[in-house]
Amino acid sequence: MDKAKLQQELIAAMKAGDETKKSTIRMLISSINYYQIEKGGAGYEATPEDVLVVIEKEAKKRRDSITEYEKAGRQDLVDKETAELKILEAYLPEKMPEEEVAKIVEETISETGAASIADMGKLMGALNGKLKGKADMGMVSNLVRSKLA
Repeated sequence: MDKAKLQQELIAAMKAGDETKKSTIRMLISSINYYQIEKGGAGYEATPEDVLVVIEKEAKKRRDSITEYEKAGRQDLVDKETAELKILEAYLPEKMPEEEVAKIVEETISETGAASIADMGKLMGALNGKLKGKADMGMVSNLVRSKLA
């Protein structure tokens, strides 16, 4: 996924009159532009990997908001955030199943020699390289905690 493809998706959403998709993609393009400025200024162009990082970040924001709005009993906002999350997830690669992630966590524990929760940082660093963008890192963190506890 790259920024040009998102621009095309925005135009298609505008033509189709899909307000939710249009506003979500606009927000996403804005976030990518902001990321580019943070990363290297006006001359920096976001790579497809950078775009995925931004999409992941925005999806995580929606998941967190959904949880908070559910606690507050704001179903209208839950519905809005859920619709935006579905649009964002369509641009993310397919996530690995939990069983496969658990297997990689086990292998990495063996490779790094991690034995206690004190080794979690080292282990998460190794797993981040293997699983970033392929698995939900929150789930990975929970698996690591349960294995090292």
